Formats: sequence, structure tokens, C-alpha cells
Amino acid sequence: MNGASRIVAVLGPTNTGKTHYAIERMLGHRTGVIGLPLRLLAREVYDKIVAIRGPSVVALVTGEERIVPPRTQYWVCTVEAMPEGMGTDFVAIDEIQLCADPERGHVFTDRLLRMRGTHETLFLGADTMRGPIAALVPQAQFVRRERMSQLVYTGSKKISRMPPRSAIVGFSVENVYAIAELLRRQKGGAAVVMGALSPRTRNAQVELYQNGEVDYLVATDAIGMGLNLDVNHVAFSSLSKFDGRRMRPLAPNELAQIAGRAGRGMSDGTFGVTGEASPLDEGVAQAIMDSRFTPMKKLNWRNAALRFGSVDALIDSLEASPDNEHLVKARPADDLNALKSLAQVPEVAARASDGPSIRLLWDVCRIPDFRGISHAEHANLLESIFGHLHERGTIPEDYLARQIRRIDRTDGDIDALSKRLAYIRTWTYVAQRNGWVRDESHWRAETRAVEDRVSDALHERLTQRFVDRRTSVLLRRLKQKEALLAEVNDKGEVTVEGEFVGRLEGFRFIPDKSAQGTEAKALKSASLQALAPQFHLRADRFYNAPDTEIDFTDQGGLMWGEYAVGKLVAGAEPLKPMVEVFVDEAAGPEVEQKVQRRLQHFIDRKIAALFEPLLNLSRDEELTGLAKGFAFRMVEALGILPRAGVAQEVKDLDQDARGALRKHGIRFGQFTIFMPLLLKPAPTRLRLVLWALANGLQEFPEAPPPGLVTVPVAKGAPEGYDTMCGYRNAGERSIRIDMLERLADMLRAEDSRGGFEAKADMLSITGMTLEQFADLMQGLGYKAERGERTKIKPAQPTEQPPAATAEAPAETAEAEAQSDVAVATEAPAEATDSTEAEAEATAADPASDEPEVEVFYTFTWGRQANRGPRGDQRQGRGKPGGKPRDGRGKPQGKKGGKPQGAKTFSSRPPKKEKAIDPDNPFAAALMGLKDGN
Repeated sequence: MNGASRIVAVLGPTNTGKTHYAIERMLGHRTGVIGLPLRLLAREVYDKIVAIRGPSVVALVTGEERIVPPRTQYWVCTVEAMPEGMGTDFVAIDEIQLCADPERGHVFTDRLLRMRGTHETLFLGADTMRGPIAALVPQAQFVRRERMSQLVYTGSKKISRMPPRSAIVGFSVENVYAIAELLRRQKGGAAVVMGALSPRTRNAQVELYQNGEVDYLVATDAIGMGLNLDVNHVAFSSLSKFDGRRMRPLAPNELAQIAGRAGRGMSDGTFGVTGEASPLDEGVAQAIMDSRFTPMKKLNWRNAALRFGSVDALIDSLEASPDNEHLVKARPADDLNALKSLAQVPEVAARASDGPSIRLLWDVCRIPDFRGISHAEHANLLESIFGHLHERGTIPEDYLARQIRRIDRTDGDIDALSKRLAYIRTWTYVAQRNGWVRDESHWRAETRAVEDRVSDALHERLTQRFVDRRTSVLLRRLKQKEALLAEVNDKGEVTVEGEFVGRLEGFRFIPDKSAQGTEAKALKSASLQALAPQFHLRADRFYNAPDTEIDFTDQGGLMWGEYAVGKLVAGAEPLKPMVEVFVDEAAGPEVEQKVQRRLQHFIDRKIAALFEPLLNLSRDEELTGLAKGFAFRMVEALGILPRAGVAQEVKDLDQDARGALRKHGIRFGQFTIFMPLLLKPAPTRLRLVLWALANGLQEFPEAPPPGLVTVPVAKGAPEGYDTMCGYRNAGERSIRIDMLERLADMLRAEDSRGGFEAKADMLSITGMTLEQFADLMQGLGYKAERGERTKIKPAQPTEQPPAATAEAPAETAEAEAQSDVAVATEAPAEATDSTEAEAEATAADPASDEPEVEVFYTFTWGRQANRGPRGDQRQGRGKPGGKPRDGRGKPQGKKGGKPQGAKTFSSRPPKKEKAIDPDNPFAAALMGLKDGN
């Protein structure tokens, strides 16, 4: 060592600028080397020096990275990788207090004792090292540097109340991930920094924090080793750590090293505890704030004078004890344990038979156990590497390529990528050793490229899992009280500051469902604030939208396009429903009122258009007396009234009143009194909604499909549902009331007392089979008597001329006509052609002699209290048995004349005859009877 060399120990707490001072001193010399405790910190210092002097004169040497330009002047290294014997002008060792570390302390102690610069040597670290340095390096000078800002203990805080720009420290990977996940849900996310990360991943994560994308950092105690971050508060989630052998509590000086990351430069910082960590003892907290700690007395040491005569001699030299009271023998490190294991392998022992091979074995044993799987697994890997190097001088390229190819993947989760990153670090370290691979530059570049790819993938997964960018951005803007920019596309997707936050459905904001808990609340709060202008713009557009863009649903909902914007609620009258709007409270009362007015206008106009005849009826001031009362009943019933329910009111109406009501389109049918215009699909659909509202139904029944004459009876439907649909229940099916009236007109011509069969027209207008028609007639109050008979075959074509056929007896023509009717009664009109075709086919087959049997139904009025629907008693009143039947079972009426009946006599004076109701469907028949008398 040069006697003129200056040795200075720059000691003090964190945030004193020690590392910055060392960089300045090194750059003041022609050459220099600085040793740092972490490759992360080494990379950070390397980047700073490169920014000042350029990359051509700065080298970076760590276990896994080696950048050495030809004209290197300044070396930035991890302490373990510091080159020896170079004779640089300047040497600096950072974090010198790590001499007391159980795992790596012996390396720092070796540098303290043996590493010197030819002009200047600096030891940077905590003031607790003053005693050991003074004892071991008597010529050292001491410089005390004070902290540039205050550090204050703030006690315990919940993670949910952690202030922004905080770093939360955990001492295990599981603990770090759990905290980061909690921060993502509650605060929008956190960056993750651990010593096991590659510099590339670590720098990308730190950048998330430094540029403000997240306000929180979760880290291991790695951040205590000189990493410069803009941290205002440090919180410990635990006060103990696993040191490789056991769980032990952290010493006050270790806590201070980490807590000191808070408050950089002239900014004050705070520290405290969180999670399950108990509050710090008052004395410990005060010691950290005052930077007063118990001085170190013993430093870890391992013999540097190694003997390579044999493996046993090497082990003995490594296990030698120090001869200084300030030094203590370090516990066996991983490299020594690996050496002992391999020495027990016969093949390895045979190869390590001379000095160079033993030195090679020791170099292989110093490969760090990055993978951390198990001691045995690591030893097996080292054995394989040593075998290749001893036998061939280098590691085979195909073997190395296979190992790297297995790792070169970017799929999988965080754990899988972290394992691959640990694996590639082993081969990166191997590629950095001089002479271990043939093409060093290629394999160094290859392993570095794989590490970069895996590092980028790991950063991406960490960010995906622990950072919710949108929530963090929105929360930060809210705290800064900045106006948030919201955009809504044509699909209703809402983005705030470029981040998707949910959908705007009408005037209600639906947050993204992936957000939960506190995150969802924060997201909705920020989104609604940003959406305020959008609500007003959308309300203006809605207010001016045409009615064609708005519609109502069968359940009373009000839709604007595909979005629900309100619903109908019952009003004072069925035709005057009210509107309840679906508008977020954040939109404001002005938007709500505008939407409410527009929807009320829409439904009022819809009712006015579809129920115009009914509204005209209600506004007709010329209606008086019973007519006015009946009109009120019609309006109240939404235009459809079963006649049975208002029989007396109808009976009481005189001809003038009925005429006035008919002018409004009211039809007085046999079964129903209705307005035909209101039976169309659109009014029917709206009528059902208004009826359900007026009756307070919870679930609104839907209207039948339009255009059907009959539909199946809706089981369990509310009473009156069929009427509101414009149908009447009859048996298993319901028939549309206008078609029912047409059927009633046909039935008037039949003898309902003596019995009649269904005509083809009856089946045609109902679209039913004969069996279905029979069920319908029974539902209307008729009895249906089923019978079978021989089917009359149509007349066979003959060789007679057409004139002879025309002169066929009347009985034959009548039989053919009756046969046609019988065929028609078996199926609806649609099926007639096929039936006739079958008959023709049968007739054409001379071998078919068996008589065909057909089914028929005879219908008679079946109700006793009311023998028929107004007028069915006109025929056969004096004949309880009805008309006689012919041989084929068909009713046989008496040709001509009136039905014969017993004469009756009375001594009572004749009563004054009541005028015949012109609306009575049998009015013509009654007039004929009257005239016949």
C-alpha cells in the first residue's frame, strides 16, 4: 500500500449524501473503483456516472453482468465482484457496516482490511462502525455527516390509511405480495421492489412509483441499501426476519437503515408500523430518530489466505479462526458448504487432485445459489459444471444452449417467471466467468437477452396483478382536484383519462364489474364526477330525440334505444300513467327533470295516438245520461267490456244513446262490447301495460302474438287478462273477440235447440280442427255430442254425357252437398284439399269396398239459466225434443212453415209489447215472427 494513500471513513445516518460524495471524489481521480452492496444499487450508480463521463470509460461488474469498455477508468462493482490488484487511484466501499452481516459480512471485512486505493480510500456507512474501523485501520480518518432532514416516528397506521408516497416493508415474498394486493384493491396499486428482481425489472417497477403512476411501494429490506427513492413515509409490516437460519428481531440500527429511506434531500420523512407489527418501543423509536445505536464490536471474518494444495487444505484454510479480538469467524457460507458436499463425491475428489483443479473447484463452488431450491440440487448443478470445465476446459455449447432454451419462455404467472429469472441468473453468472465458455460475447449477450425478456414479462405480470392503473390515475387526479376528462363512445363505453371505467346505460353509470370493494367505490366516485358534463349533453340529445327512438316494454319499462331510462307507474286514471326515471343522482336534478318531461311527453302522445277513439269518447260533451255513464265504463275498461257484465246497462240504453255510442266506433257484440280499432296489436300491447299498472300487478303478462285467431288459454293469468288481450277464453283456447262475433253471426242461422253441425266456414275462420272447434263451442256454453257414421263417397264418374249428370235426382245432389259439408267439418279449410284428395284416391281404388267412418259433432245450447245467447230460442220453442233426424244422423227440418207447437190461451189482457232492440242479433227473426202473426 502507498504510504501517501488517504483513508477516510465517512460515517453517519441515511440521507447524508455519502454515496454522492464518494462518486464526486472518485471522478476527481484518474481511475477508481467503488464497491456497492447490491447489483441494483451498482446499476444505479453506474447509470449516474455514465451520464456524467459517458459509457466508454465506465465499467459495470457484478456477478451476472459485465460491461468493460477497452478504455475503462472507473469501475462500478458489487463488493463481491471488485477486481483485486488493479492499483486504481481511488477505492470506495459503501455500506461498510455490512461487515457484521452473518451471510456476507466476511466479504466486506476483507475489503475493509485489504482493499486500498493508491491515492484515496473511502469507507461509507453507519456511525456504529467507528470503533472497529479505528481498531483495524488505525490510520483511517473519520468524517461525520449529519442527516439533511428530520425523521419522525408516527406510530401505527392501517394500510387503508397509509399516506401517499409511502413504502411498506415486508421480509418475505409472500408478505410483499399480500400487501401489494391489498394496496391494489384499496389504493389503486403499488410497485414491488425486491433484491431477487433483476435490475431491469426493479428499475421498471421503481419507474412506476417515481413517475407517480402509483403512490405506494412495497419492498423488502433491499431498499435500505442506498436506493434513492422519493419516499415520504416508511411503514414496517413486521419487525422480524428470517436470516437464513432462524427468525430474529431486527436490531434498531437495521430498522433505522430502512426507515432512513423516508425523506430524501431536505424533505423530512416519517416512519411507523402497519399490519400485524406491534408499535415500536419508545426508546427504540427515539434512537432511530436520533441515530443513536449500540456500537459494533465484532466483524465477521474469513481467511483470505487460501491454500490449494488439497481440498482438505482448502477447507481448513477457509475454516481458520481470526487472531484479532475485533474479528469473529464467519459461519459457513454457501460456497464453503458446497465445497464440503462436492468433496464427498468420489468423481469430484478424483478430478480435484492438483492446485489448478482445486482452484477451479473453488471457483465453481462460489457460484451463488440463485435458484434456492435445495442444497443438494445446487450441489448437483455445481458438480455437472465442474465436470465439464475440468474435462473440456469449457462448458459445451449444446449443453449450455439446452439449459438456456428451457428457461427462455415468458408465459406463466409471477412465481413461474421469478423462478426462470433465478435460473437464468445462474447461467448469466457462468457466462461472465473468464474462459468458462468458448464464445464469451455470444453467451453473455444470449443470457442477458433471456434475462431481459423474462424481466420484462415479470414486470408486466407484477403490474397487471398489483397495479390498477385506472384507479390509481383517477384517485390521484381527484386528490389533486383536477378536472377529469371523460369520453363516451357510441357503444356507451366510458373512459376517464383514457382508462375504461364502465358503461353509460341511458343515464345510469354501470362501473366495470372487475372492480370490487374500495376500488369500486373510488372508481365510481371519480367516474361520476367526470361524467357530469356527459350527463347534460346526453339529456339534451334525449330531449330532442324523436319518439321513434323511445319505446315501452311489456313490463312497463321505458327504453331509449337499448337502454332503460325509466318506467311507468300508476297514475290517477288508467289512461294517465306517470313516469319514474332512471337517472344517477350525480347527474343532478336538472338532468332528471329533463328526462322525466321527455318521457311523460312520449307516453302521453303514445296513448293519444293509440287510444284516440277512446279519448274522443271520453271528451264527447254531447253524450248525456246513460250514454255518458256507459262511455265512462268503456274508458275505464280501456275499450273492451264483456257483455255479460254490463247486460243491464246495455238493456237500459235507448236507440239514440246506442246510436251516439256507435258513432265512436263501439260495437255491441253478442259476447263483447268493444272498439274494433283498439284490437290492433299496438293498442293491445299498451292496453295490457296500462291495465297491469292500474291493477298493481308485480309481473305484467305479455300480449299474445299478433295475427292469431285463437291462442292457448294462459294458465294462472290474472282475471280479465283474456279480455284485455282482445280474446275470450273458451275451453282450452281463447278466441279473438271480433272473430267470435263473426262466429256468433253464423251460429244465429243454426238450430241451437234441435242441434247442428259445424260448417266449413266456422272451422275456417277459427283455424281449428273439428275436435278443437268442439272444445271451443263447449267453452262458449254449447254441448257437443260426438258421433260416427258411414262416410258418403262422392259420385263416381260415368260414361254419361254431361247433360245426363246435370239431370241427376235432387236426392243425389243433396247427398253430395251434405257429403261435402261432412268432409269440411272434419278439418279446417286448409286441410280440405288433402281430404278430398284422399277421398278421390279411395274412390279410384275399386278394391276398396269397406265403408269409411267419419266423426261428427252435434252442437246444442247447453246452459239452463239462459237457453241461448239472445235468440237461440227462436226455433223449436214448443219442441223439447228438437227436430227429427234422418237416417244419417243429421237434423231433418220441416220444409217451410213455422214450427208446430201447442196453442195457449189466456184470460189476461194482452200486455203492451216492448219495442224490439235493433242491436239484438235476432232482431230480423223477431220482426219476421211478429209480421207472421
